[in-house]
Amino acid sequence: MKGRIPIRVANKRAYVWDVDDLNRIRSDHRLCGLLVGTLPHLSQQNVFLGLPSQLTPEEATLLVEKEYAVFVDDANAYPEPSLSQFQQWSAEQREYIKHQQAVLGAENTKTQEVAQLAVSEEAIRKRKERELKRQQKAMELHKLQEMEGDPVAGSELPVPIPVVNAGPSTSPTTPSAHTQYNIYITTPSSALSWYSPDSCTYSTIEAAQEAGIWDFPLNLQDRARYGVFKDLWEQGYFLGGGIRFGGDYLVYPGDPLRYHSHFCATVGYSD
Repeated sequence: MKGRIPIRVANKRAYVWDVDDLNRIRSDHRLCGLLVGTLPHLSQQNVFLGLPSQLTPEEATLLVEKEYAVFVDDANAYPEPSLSQFQQWSAEQREYIKHQQAVLGAENTKTQEVAQLAVSEEAIRKRKERELKRQQKAMELHKLQEMEGDPVAGSELPVPIPVVNAGPSTSPTTPSAHTQYNIYITTPSSALSWYSPDSCTYSTIEAAQEAGIWDFPLNLQDRARYGVFKDLWEQGYFLGGGIRFGGDYLVYPGDPLRYHSHFCATVGYSD
């Protein structure tokens, strides 16, 4: 079973969680699946979707029958972790959170320094403008008094007031103890040390059916649909769902990203 693509089964539905496996399925085996996962940063929409990819029963059955993939009972592939495994996982999570906080703290410090520098430069510019206007008014008043021949006793030309450049604050900035951080749940979670799929991996349709995790094809209609799907696939076609056009399958001469479908296939069967 080495080298086969793991198809993870949950509630008798087939999912592919690894993007490399999905690429192999599409490019090597001409099967597309359907992305059904929510994008982490665009969770409030359903136009753009991501992993996992859900395979149709026909696609999953074909991959296992052709020995390209195996079924994995995903619910039973994650036994209860031991205390040491859980402690190791917790320590890795804490280290990752500390790393996030350190990176975020450095970014906040840099942002604050830039903001302080911008504020200081703006304050210096405005102070210089105020002092210049004050000096100009004093000069105009002095000239006016001289022209009227009634200088004010003791009046003198204003002495420019030096402006001291106030640099950015040098007070240390430390990240808050309550710095926000993200928790990422990797997909798939097969990297977890307690992940153990060996006892719940099935290389044939019959074995998966006996284990109760798979039931396609279940009846005559399923067998007819699968027979048509398999025959068209073996002829080199790509197939997609045809329910929007009143059929069972849309049949493409190449990858649906590059071609329009040539026809719609409807499966007929009799008892």
